[in-house]
Amino acid sequence: MIRTQIQITERQVQQLKIVAAREKKSVAEVIREAIDLRLQRETSLDDATLRQRAIELAGKYHAGVEDLSENHDRYLVEAFEE
Repeated sequence: MIRTQIQITERQVQQLKIVAAREKKSVAEVIREAIDLRLQRETSLDDATLRQRAIELAGKYHAGVEDLSENHDRYLVEAFEE
């Protein structure tokens, strides 16, 4: 593990101590678990969320060509050849 220092409020310290005591864990362990939950939420989006984001982006940008939907493979090959 890597040691690091953070600054938190007195209220956060009090609440962390309560949670740690209730769960019979160290404050450090409670903090690590909270960090893991945050990172998991940021990095693992479910299929429904990904689908919704794709729908929201559809049509948002304009490629400047009229036949993109018909010839997207050709345009993709051309883009990677450059």
